Amino acid sequence: MEVQCYPNATVPGTSALLSDFLDPSARANRALLRKWYPSQPYGFGWTQNTPELSSDHRERLASLLLEQTEQFGGTEAARENIEHLRTGAAAVVTGQQVALFGGPLLTLLKVATAIRKAQDATIQSGRKHVPVFWLASEDHDLAEVDQIALPAKTAIETLKLELKSARELPVGGLLVDGDSDAGRARLESTVERASELIGWGPTADLLRECYAAEQGTTLARAFGRLLASVFAEFGLVVMDASSRGFHELGARALRAAIEGAQSLETALLGRSDELTSAGYHAQVLVAPGHSLLFLLDGETGARQPLRRGENDTWKAGSRTYTTGELLAILDSEPERLSPNALLRPVFQDTILPTAAYIAGPAEIAYFAQSAVVYEQVLGRVTPVLPRLSATLVEPALAKVLASHEIQFPQIWEAKTADALSQRLGARAMPIELKRKLSAAGNALDTELDALTEYMTAMSPDLGRAAGVSGNKMRYQMNRLRTMAAGFEVQREASLRKHATAVMLNLFPEGHLQERVIGGIWFMARYGEGLPRLLVENAAQECPGHRVLFL
Repeated sequence: MEVQCYPNATVPGTSALLSDFLDPSARANRALLRKWYPSQPYGFGWTQNTPELSSDHRERLASLLLEQTEQFGGTEAARENIEHLRTGAAAVVTGQQVALFGGPLLTLLKVATAIRKAQDATIQSGRKHVPVFWLASEDHDLAEVDQIALPAKTAIETLKLELKSARELPVGGLLVDGDSDAGRARLESTVERASELIGWGPTADLLRECYAAEQGTTLARAFGRLLASVFAEFGLVVMDASSRGFHELGARALRAAIEGAQSLETALLGRSDELTSAGYHAQVLVAPGHSLLFLLDGETGARQPLRRGENDTWKAGSRTYTTGELLAILDSEPERLSPNALLRPVFQDTILPTAAYIAGPAEIAYFAQSAVVYEQVLGRVTPVLPRLSATLVEPALAKVLASHEIQFPQIWEAKTADALSQRLGARAMPIELKRKLSAAGNALDTELDALTEYMTAMSPDLGRAAGVSGNKMRYQMNRLRTMAAGFEVQREASLRKHATAVMLNLFPEGHLQERVIGGIWFMARYGEGLPRLLVENAAQECPGHRVLFL
């Protein structure tokens, strides 16, 4: 299998912070980056300082995970890994929102990286490392998770269950059938359409099994069952920490966010200033009165942000609480308090013996801010490692790329099928026409440069006028090239067809494939061989974006 590697600097959408974090040789702010990210993104130095948990904590954690793994249809390999966690193993953790039908390809890439890093760390350190997937079931952005994008013949089709929530409820607990006859009909038709797009077979059957309109099938449970099944042979431990038991284990982080709110805010505001002063961006806006917590309303279940007020008060929605009242809720109903994006990894690592977290680009940016929360709450910062970033190229598309000699930077630069078809049309022009256009263009540039220089010497105003006129002439010359390329596209219909297929499947809607196309699209084609392939390539000898020719 052919594998190509592209540096992060060439990949569209790479932020300056991510680029510098992943490329130590290019670090303009090396001292600051070492402060924000104490561990290197590659190598295995992170295996040396895995936190220890008490035996009682591990017993409770393992019991909760074993109970939950039955809901997710966990395999014997998953149960064995939970037992390893009980007896002293470390965890390599990743996570994602509970998106419909598993969400985009990047979900599979995250899991594959966690599995591979756990395998390699076990060998490198001699200590067992277990892959754990954290379901972000407490988020309340329903629109973000109620969708999956799959390629149709000429466009990307977005499927939705169109679930309704009158309040901002945690999405993980929403029933996949909407708890109504109309919702069940919608669920059935959506699964049917997904099956048509990916092709009938084992993956379509798995979707039907995981997203069946059974009593109690929630978005979190369906998502967890899907992931546990896809990565069954690797013993992936899937966990949903929204229950009371897990919140009791993580209460230390929640308590610190209440009692140390002011000092945490000061530290976060300082870190935001550091980031922006260094030319980077703060992923999460932190404002005075900012809190790291959400509170579930005791009556409606709505997830509302907690904001600090004056005189030791907090506000969530229309209600006001004292610090004492919040601590009382934490003691009696800890599941009502949930962390925001900056506290979530700290809450996670209060519960788990996390050796490293596998993160996507946005999460890596979060960690630059979360580091100050880690330091104050846990006295350490969990290493963050980049997930595998990859584009998967199916054989038919590989032939198209080869026939037109298309490289991925050209695809990313083109952005649209029209622009790529123009490039293919320019390449398809007769050699003689290319020579004549090139000669005419070069001659035009030479004469215009000489004329502009001469007229500028006569008068600056004449020189400026010559420059303006020259630009107009060059524009017309470029327009002539575009027209010639367009003629080739019209004459050879396959050029546009090929450009459309390439962009639709490899750079859909101007975004990396991994961020748009559902992972089930590839699972349906390559079955159990796909997880193995991704795990194999997640070793990341390529510190950048990989293109895997399947």
